[in-house]
Amino acid sequence: MSNSLTSLIESGTKLWLDSIDPILVAQAKSDGATGATSNPIIVADLLKSGRFDDAMGQLIASGWDNESIAWEMTDRLVREAQQVFHDVWVRSQGNDGYVSFELDPLIEDAGRSMSLKDQIDAYIQLGQKWSAGHENRMIKVPATPAGLASVEELAAAGIPLNVTLIFSQRQYELARDAVWRGARRAKNFPRLKSVYSIFVSRVDVYTEKHVPQLGAAQGWVGIVNCQRIWALNQAFWQDKRLPLAQEIVFASTGTKKATDLPWKYVAALAGSDIQTNPPATNRLAADSGVVFTRCVDRLPAPEILAQIDRWVDPVHLEATLMSEGLAKFAQPHQDLLALIEQKRSRLAEH
Repeated sequence: MSNSLTSLIESGTKLWLDSIDPILVAQAKSDGATGATSNPIIVADLLKSGRFDDAMGQLIASGWDNESIAWEMTDRLVREAQQVFHDVWVRSQGNDGYVSFELDPLIEDAGRSMSLKDQIDAYIQLGQKWSAGHENRMIKVPATPAGLASVEELAAAGIPLNVTLIFSQRQYELARDAVWRGARRAKNFPRLKSVYSIFVSRVDVYTEKHVPQLGAAQGWVGIVNCQRIWALNQAFWQDKRLPLAQEIVFASTGTKKATDLPWKYVAALAGSDIQTNPPATNRLAADSGVVFTRCVDRLPAPEILAQIDRWVDPVHLEATLMSEGLAKFAQPHQDLLALIEQKRSRLAEH
């Protein structure tokens, strides 16, 4: 393990890989990573690589349809990553070692015209289906109206949860409160495990475009947003005295500006909870020579905070980033289905 990633972990950060590529998972584990996350983009990119054509070809030859192949391959990849991190789950007694499995993004596809009730029912049904029989699989649900409305029932079923696509304090509080209501109804209470994925860099991309008047506070909003939600989370769970930690996942930690240090967000949020860093960000951080120390509870200067509070509209920020996020959410899965159809056609030609 590199000294820089060693220092990040020693600062109190759990490192989860933002990939389920079997090669990268093995490397990340050797670097000290203790879990991983997946999403439709990651799965689509892996299957596009051609490395899994034989497995998909066998499913196609057996008569599987495109949708079933997509989910079978997702299940296999997540399951393989779970095996790598299962010893972490055992040692931590269920507090770490998870791999996230994201539910069907097409539930949120406007073109399907699903009712809110049908969307909620789909999340609950699929969450129960894909979690069944797994110890260290964490079900990933987006902080959309339907996703948030499904969280209580999923928690009541005792399912470890990663509520993702969170950009605002409002979304976090709705998700957390729903998890807590459901968890108290669960047969396995109090052995609840939940995490809340707060996206970092996309917030700063938003402020560059929509809040140019921020001045010196530009580039701080994503960090401060995470720090404030992290503090709220710490305070909420402190008196619950649960055996497992309910944690913030700092997600989307890859920088988007060429002038930013690649480990900007890694450094600013070091010291607690979980970072799901992209593989490239991990490698750059590993080779940086930086000694990472606890910064997650060190807010910037009061004048920076005052500028953020004056100019940033959290309602507009959430609405804008959720709209963009949902587009990024569904399209990769549609692309994946198209890719499988292309492979099916090529196999038929032979």
